[in-house]
Amino acid sequence: MIRVLLVDDQELFRSGVAVTLGHESDLEVVGQAANGREAVRLVAETRPDVVLMDIRMPELDGVEATRQIFAPDAAARRTSPVRVIVLTTFTLDDRAATAIRYGASGFLLKDAAPELLTAAIRTVHSGTAVLAPDDLSVLLGSTLRESTPPPAQFGLLTEKEREVLLEIAGGLSNAELAAKLYLSESTIKTHVGSILRKLGLRDRVQVVVFAYEHGLV
Repeated sequence: MIRVLLVDDQELFRSGVAVTLGHESDLEVVGQAANGREAVRLVAETRPDVVLMDIRMPELDGVEATRQIFAPDAAARRTSPVRVIVLTTFTLDDRAATAIRYGASGFLLKDAAPELLTAAIRTVHSGTAVLAPDDLSVLLGSTLRESTPPPAQFGLLTEKEREVLLEIAGGLSNAELAAKLYLSESTIKTHVGSILRKLGLRDRVQVVVFAYEHGLV
């Protein structure tokens, strides 16, 4: 079962999503929160696999809640990973971009079809982003005002790993990378794993964020 935490200040919206997820045999709603403060507490208490996080809420919004959930001290106390999908009402939401930089795996519009919502939950639970890298590039490019030099860890990457990182940031999948670089998909996966480990990143979304924040693309 994929354990899901619902976070939204509108009870009617939460109830509707809970009903939708209740029809899925592999999804279980383990808690509901009306604001970000409750969300942070319930993540620690209920240990969800995926959090559906509204961006705009009273007391503590979804951006700050996401930051606190992925803060190093909070993450160190967890025994299993948690993924966050932020929910917003319009596509180019700068708050969504900030939440992604803090660790969210992507975003969905709040009026997304039920089948898209359930598919997104399964996707992020498997460790994949729910926002295509090219869409994420547009979002970050429209909200990121300035870049900073890459950290020292970037120097640990091999020349091939740097090439793979830039292609990921450009939106290529593992299969597309393998075809372009004349390598096997298993080799590409090895390179991606090495990039994540050396840079301390969690997934491909964070690779794209890293590339944009440090002016690599």
